[in-house]
Amino acid sequence: MLISDNQPYLEIKGRTSLSGEVTISGAKNSALAIMAGALLCSDECRITNVPSLADIARMGKILSALGIKITQQGNVLDIDARHLVQSHAPYDLVSQMRASFFVIGPLLTRLGEAKVPLPGGCAIGERPVDLHVRGLQAMGAEVYIEHGIVHANLKGSRKRLTGAKIYLDYPSVGATETIMMAATLAEGVTIIENAAKEPEVSDLANFCNSMGAKISGAGTDTIIIEGVERLGTTDYPIIPDRIEAGTFLIAGAITYSEISLYPVLPDHLVPVIAKLQEIGAKIIVEEPRRLRIIPGELKAADIETLPHPGFPTDMQAQFMALLTLSEGSCVVTETVFENRLRHVAELKRMGADIKVKGNVALVQGVPFLSGAPVMATDLRASAALVVAGLAAQGTTIIQGLHHLDRGYDNIEAKLQRLGASLRRVTPLADDPFLNLSKKTEVMS
Repeated sequence: MLISDNQPYLEIKGRTSLSGEVTISGAKNSALAIMAGALLCSDECRITNVPSLADIARMGKILSALGIKITQQGNVLDIDARHLVQSHAPYDLVSQMRASFFVIGPLLTRLGEAKVPLPGGCAIGERPVDLHVRGLQAMGAEVYIEHGIVHANLKGSRKRLTGAKIYLDYPSVGATETIMMAATLAEGVTIIENAAKEPEVSDLANFCNSMGAKISGAGTDTIIIEGVERLGTTDYPIIPDRIEAGTFLIAGAITYSEISLYPVLPDHLVPVIAKLQEIGAKIIVEEPRRLRIIPGELKAADIETLPHPGFPTDMQAQFMALLTLSEGSCVVTETVFENRLRHVAELKRMGADIKVKGNVALVQGVPFLSGAPVMATDLRASAALVVAGLAAQGTTIIQGLHHLDRGYDNIEAKLQRLGASLRRVTPLADDPFLNLSKKTEVMS
């Protein structure tokens, strides 16, 4: 694999011990949904503990394109949706990010119409919006797809959506959050059965309730929303990111390093902690929002991804990196997304022994990984390559950092503070000769 002349890459020198404490940023998946939920507010609202990520910036651009005034200072977002009038989300932005589709529920319930392009994002498999559409239709919306745009309108002379009892065929996080947001301003009571139970769903519900919504049951498989006429101002903190926390726990385990994490919510990490302990690490809750990992000898353990409270699909790739260096063999089964094993080829480039058939990977532990040039194929795959590079002998070069920047707030600086030897290289910026050549071309 050749290193691109002008794309940034991460250079990691492995086999360095880590120590110290890492600060866990706000949850990406909560922040994106809550930013969309701010469209429900007929006043100004403030969101704090917002991570600095490419996806957050992209969602901010989408809100701005809808006529929302949004300002950011550090990890604080001030959003003024009082004058929301634009119901058509821009294709060029929505098509790049799955979470941007969340705006359809708030736009429809507040304005009575919404036009939102079908969403994009990581190429990890099909993530259809049929559950979202059927939920909105059950609440009285007319929804159809034309030329890649989802059109949603209130039927006839209706002025508000109507509460309904909605059963989800699958506990989809996106569908649960879309329907829940739409129902906050609907007339009557909406019941979502077989709802997603992820912590980010509860965080969105708590945010809406802080604005005056009446939502109960979030975090269980039945959510009840009693519609209200208006939502008002709030100042709301995003929960810590459980996936970032899990990734740093893996970094400690794979480098045999003792590190602390703060702030975290241990209840959100139960399946991750349980699997790490099965593999050989010891996790200590030092105080309510601080964890410490004490490494141990790694042994193989089977993993099967499932909706929460099962093992999270967003941690599958990072755990696979850890399992490549664990003694024995194990099976990793991906049940949530059908195309989420693309990182296997890159881990094999580093010396991993993995065989794949369909959505199942057989991992045989090896004595060591070797540094190599690798390409990130999606967000969590990029994190898996980072932790693998930390443990590998020699130097690992990771390309495709736009994936990493979508979900990890300045991960290289956090790792450097723990003692890792890595740096981000931007060839045109870091190479004096290339810089000089570029300047000469401009001058001529």
